[in-house]
Amino acid sequence: MFLSIEPSRLGVGLVAGLVIGMLLAGYCPNVPLHAVATDRTDGFAMATGSCDESVEAVYFLDFLTGDLSAAVVSKQNGHFNAFYTHNVIADLGINPARPPRFLLTTGTVDLRRTGGKTTALSRSLVYVAELQSGKVAAYAIPWSSSAWNAGQTLRGEFTLLDVGRFRGTGSAAVGKTNE
Repeated sequence: MFLSIEPSRLGVGLVAGLVIGMLLAGYCPNVPLHAVATDRTDGFAMATGSCDESVEAVYFLDFLTGDLSAAVVSKQNGHFNAFYTHNVIADLGINPARPPRFLLTTGTVDLRRTGGKTTALSRSLVYVAELQSGKVAAYAIPWSSSAWNAGQTLRGEFTLLDVGRFRGTGSAAVGKTNE
């Protein structure tokens, strides 16, 4: 037995569903998704993260040297024109007698400008963890969207925000270290 629906009622139902869907869409606006990429090999890791709303950086960590670096592509010519570096060995208190075991990932944050600075910090943080020391450090790059938009070459050091312990004596969560 087939269910019989009058064509006029079917049309009214479809129109009502469309109207309700459009109303709900106005109350639930589209939220853009932002994805980052992370990859690693035996002695190297790389990840991406936003500098601001319209540009991202690619971050590299050399496990052998502890050198953290970043590069950003210019919108004017498609070449890298922003470069940042920092060595993480001292920040994480790594024992030079043991080979480090690093993890690297990025996250997003909107840190406030302080002290009237014209250069803000990037929107992405870079988290570097070292398994032997049980510590994790959070870094950001100083970012000037106006200088980048003008095509200026940017060079600088990563800004160390904090170092915490995720493994160690009685520590179950990240917390400030006094080392």
